[in-house]
Amino acid sequence: MKVAIIQQSISPDVEANKHKLRGEIEAAAREGAELVVLQELHNTPYFCQMENTALFDLAETIPGPSTDYYGRMAKECGVVLVSSLFERRAPGLYHNTAVVFEKDGTIAGKYRKMHIPDDPAYYEKFYFTPGDLGFEPVQTSVGRLGVLVCWDQWYPEAARLIALRGAEILVYPTAIGWESTDTEDEKARQREAWITVQRGHAVANGLPVVSVNRVGHEPDPSGQTGGITFWGSSFAAGPQGEILAQAPVDSEARMVVDIDMKRSENVRRWWPFLRDRRIDEYAGIVKRFID
Repeated sequence: MKVAIIQQSISPDVEANKHKLRGEIEAAAREGAELVVLQELHNTPYFCQMENTALFDLAETIPGPSTDYYGRMAKECGVVLVSSLFERRAPGLYHNTAVVFEKDGTIAGKYRKMHIPDDPAYYEKFYFTPGDLGFEPVQTSVGRLGVLVCWDQWYPEAARLIALRGAEILVYPTAIGWESTDTEDEKARQREAWITVQRGHAVANGLPVVSVNRVGHEPDPSGQTGGITFWGSSFAAGPQGEILAQAPVDSEARMVVDIDMKRSENVRRWWPFLRDRRIDEYAGIVKRFID
């Protein structure tokens, strides 16, 4: 399967961001992409750097204007498209939601982000209610997509559960970067940990992984921090964790990666981790901590 990764910087102009994405999706389709993956919350700057109730106005219903727009893009380009939107579910109830579009423009399914961070410059708990759709793959014409979102990528439980539900590829729309006071050594550790943990999910589950991050500096509107420099580095890895393609740290990129979807079967035969799981001894995994 040919998978397109679109790594972009984001401006305050929502319509300009959408127009730029349109051009990249069209270009990826011309290059043969069957599946196109966009980064987390790609319509807007990463607004979670501050807590501001007025920013809830950025949210949209699903279906809504953005799903109409990206649905048309999927249909016109003949691709399966993974988008990431700020969902207004009801008054006072909002989610960070990935929406998957089929090649005919219809909504194939959605996933609401389950793990919600609350760190300096990442105040997501203020905006997002944790997801309630479970770890359920989205069935599409190109396969069963195990779509998770950003902070979910640090949790092996999320990758495992969606793999056990039959996902054929793990897909992570992402927005992660460095805070301005991080040292160069700390920056390197954070980025390498981010790459390593996701490659580990590929290995542990015998599945390819596609992770798409944004890039560039976005200021903190509150002025309390120096903003976030998103570290790009979007990548695709095979089912043994092998890097198939990786984008730059500091510039936009469009990559179309050929992923052998049949390879997972052989890898799981060579390394039968699912066979050898001791499910009779894992009761403690549902506890917060074992004293």
